[in-house]
Amino acid sequence: MAVCDFDMRFTSVVVGWPGSAHDTRIFRDTLDKYKKRFPHPPAGKYYLVDSGYPNDTGYLAPYRGQKYHLPEFRMGRPPSGKEELFNFAHSSLRNVNERSFGVLKQKWRILLDIPSYPVKKQTKIIIACMALHNFIRESEIFDENFDKCDRDEDYMPPGHVVVTNGWNHEGQGNVNMNATREAIANGLMADRE
Repeated sequence: MAVCDFDMRFTSVVVGWPGSAHDTRIFRDTLDKYKKRFPHPPAGKYYLVDSGYPNDTGYLAPYRGQKYHLPEFRMGRPPSGKEELFNFAHSSLRNVNERSFGVLKQKWRILLDIPSYPVKKQTKIIIACMALHNFIRESEIFDENFDKCDRDEDYMPPGHVVVTNGWNHEGQGNVNMNATREAIANGLMADRE
């Protein structure tokens, strides 16, 4: 699980889950295990999370059952209705995560297919690659992948696959975050009219 800022830097990362596990399971475990060290959003603020995470206090998820990923909007009709309009705006902002991982994987090709080292060694490789990624970004060394992302906010590094999470936990979520999402969606719709 990783947190990115809008400058394409990884600000928090939890690695080491062997095999595959659902995003929500990793999220809940992270919040429990690292509750004192995890950079929770301040009161009144929130992280944009994908559909694999619950719409919970401090974590704003998209509407499920609606178009979400930018390629779906680019290849089809424009967003219609407040839920699709919200999802388009949410995805546009959260796209920095996809691009951050795309740049990371372009630069450190070992991450595309990590050899079958023990989990502890794989964890160190991932963290080292993310640390180097952040160093390059913060030092302002010219980097072709970062440069392309900076010049074109729609640029997606080649080979990066956007993973859609089909697990549906509709009905879950914090009432306040559901209200926040509704207020934003209604505001976006009002601005459109």
